[in-house]
Amino acid sequence: MSFPKYDRYKDSGVEWLGEVPEHWDVNRLRFIAMLNPSKSEVSKFDRETVISFLPMEAIGIDGTINLEHEKAISEVETGYTFFREGDVTIAKITPCFENGKGAVMKGLLNGIGFGTTELIVARPETDQTFSEYLHWIFTSAPFRNLGESYMYGAGGQKRVPDDFVQNFSLGLPPLPEQRSIAAFLDRETTKIDELIAEQRQLIDLLKEKRQAVISHAVTKGLNPDAPMKDSAIEWLGEVPEHWEVRALRTLSNVVRGASPRPAGDPRFFGGESVPWVTVAEITKDDLSELVQTEEFLTEDGAQNSRRFRKGTLIYSNSGATLGVPKILQIDACANDGVVGFEKLNSEINIFFFYYFLGSITDSIREKVKQGSGQPNLNTDIVKAIRLALPPVCEQKFIVEHIEKMLSEFGFLISETHHAIALLQERRTALISAAVTGKIDVRSLV
Repeated sequence: MSFPKYDRYKDSGVEWLGEVPEHWDVNRLRFIAMLNPSKSEVSKFDRETVISFLPMEAIGIDGTINLEHEKAISEVETGYTFFREGDVTIAKITPCFENGKGAVMKGLLNGIGFGTTELIVARPETDQTFSEYLHWIFTSAPFRNLGESYMYGAGGQKRVPDDFVQNFSLGLPPLPEQRSIAAFLDRETTKIDELIAEQRQLIDLLKEKRQAVISHAVTKGLNPDAPMKDSAIEWLGEVPEHWEVRALRTLSNVVRGASPRPAGDPRFFGGESVPWVTVAEITKDDLSELVQTEEFLTEDGAQNSRRFRKGTLIYSNSGATLGVPKILQIDACANDGVVGFEKLNSEINIFFFYYFLGSITDSIREKVKQGSGQPNLNTDIVKAIRLALPPVCEQKFIVEHIEKMLSEFGFLISETHHAIALLQERRTALISAAVTGKIDVRSLV
């Protein structure tokens, strides 16, 4: 959908802004809002008055705030940022600034709040602008992109200076028009956000279906008419009659990785290097096989670890990420958060990869969970796991079927991600166009 433009424009005199509608003012933000108001405003309150407290994680990238945290004024008046009902906040530290963290402060307990020191607070001059419109300015791509170029500091400690916000020049329409623009953006971005939510839900459903396809193929086979038998495995139930039930110890040498403790830094600085695989490397992608790692051990360090050969099936064996399989594409060492299946018949290696990717992991996690603690596997538990295996020739057919289906699911998921990216681009462009006067939305509200 295209939107109308204004009839007449003028040069704003601001390079990034270009032309603005003729009747708009051009002003610096310092003249339309007060930055970082003084904490002296809370002096009239009793020190034990309970107010809202917002750590950085309580401020969303979508303009929402979590008000579950509360503290007495005496606990926070020193060392935290002050704001009150109706103020607008912006996160100033990377990557929170670039991600768009910031919000209008609404619903504060006793109308007062304190929060992380990594916030800039803007209080609108009510005869010039109002909170919601100011928030849309801070949300816009021009403000974010320009602010990013002004950041100072190094690495994860880069910040947007207060001076950038104070001196930021913007086109400012009359107050009634600001309200029209804010109402238009509320309505249109809500529509887009709902579409994005639907697309994300579709991705979740596709991933659930993908998981179900894998699980069914490796536990029930591809022939719906095959005679079945009881596997005597609680989580598995019935399996095709001709499949063989075996414990993992009879199929593979199950070994655990080992964390080395070499002298000095374990990273490679000279001599022979050995790739070093951690649980983080194994679990960072949901389906892809492990291709490479940026971690290396010295040869001495590798002697105290355990080496796994290229082609070995490995498996994360503890914590919240228990049960993620990968097939090594390199010779590598691995730490004790990894179980390796050595001497596993190469013809069934990829079938086992999909077997572990299926429902077996949920069963194992329930079996080893202890109270509220994290599940943890030892090699004896893994060796005792019993599976039902089809003949090798049937395994090959099952793998081919799974990989064909994964390709189809992968295409659908990729297309959905692309649709989300387009919607997000449209949302960003719409906000920028509205607050810079490139479109006239007055007649659309």
